[in-house]
Amino acid sequence: MEEIIKAVILGAVQGFTEFLPVSSSGHLLLFRKLFGLAEAGLLLDTMLHLGTLVAVVAVFWRDIVEMVKKPFSHLTLLVVVGTIPTGLIGVLFKDSFEELARTGVILGWSFLATGVILWLADYIKERGLKDIPNISFKDSFIVGTLQGIAIIPGISRSGLTIAGSLFQGIDRKTAARFSFLLSLPAILGAVVVQSVDLFKGNIEGISLSALAIGTLVAAVCGYIAVRWMLDIIQNKSLKGFSIYLWIIGSGVLLAQFIGWF
Repeated sequence: MEEIIKAVILGAVQGFTEFLPVSSSGHLLLFRKLFGLAEAGLLLDTMLHLGTLVAVVAVFWRDIVEMVKKPFSHLTLLVVVGTIPTGLIGVLFKDSFEELARTGVILGWSFLATGVILWLADYIKERGLKDIPNISFKDSFIVGTLQGIAIIPGISRSGLTIAGSLFQGIDRKTAARFSFLLSLPAILGAVVVQSVDLFKGNIEGISLSALAIGTLVAAVCGYIAVRWMLDIIQNKSLKGFSIYLWIIGSGVLLAQFIGWF
């Protein structure tokens, strides 16, 4: 039962925070500390990522089918170009990011920084004019670079890519759509890398029921988060997320100062 509860908690946290602009890696680290949870384990972590991948596919399956049918379309090439810097940053700084994730030393500051970025992005009152056909490869490379930087715990991938898109003059609806499509190869890449480690024998013992429940929870929560975020970015303000991140970031810094974290 304890194993299943752990899988449900981590699945919900992964699903919601992967797509809301609050940092999934930061929240997973925080929840593990708060609830005394050990690392999810490589197998469960892989399945949680797989669940969030299913969520994106469920929402954007038409775009995905179109990209598969037209591998040299502008949208497909934009995703490819945006994925290049993300992959390079992930490979070159993998060990450093893993150390930051293990210690959580800059977690509070990362939450605060994400909040500032979202607040600034929300000040772009006029909607951008660029839709998918008007996004340049330079725009895509910049957004992809921001996605790579967001591997740092506490820096939100969706927050940084959406904000970066808005700063590049991309309209709000397209910014959210492009951000989530760009997450596909990033999440898939994480699943592949973790799967390689699994085949090397780095696997923990965990029940099939816990795996299945954790994956399902991550997929359902991820689907809800994507749908919710698409509505928020088009019709509402991002400042609520900024305030939330400033509160939680300040709390982490205070906890670190007094030795509770």
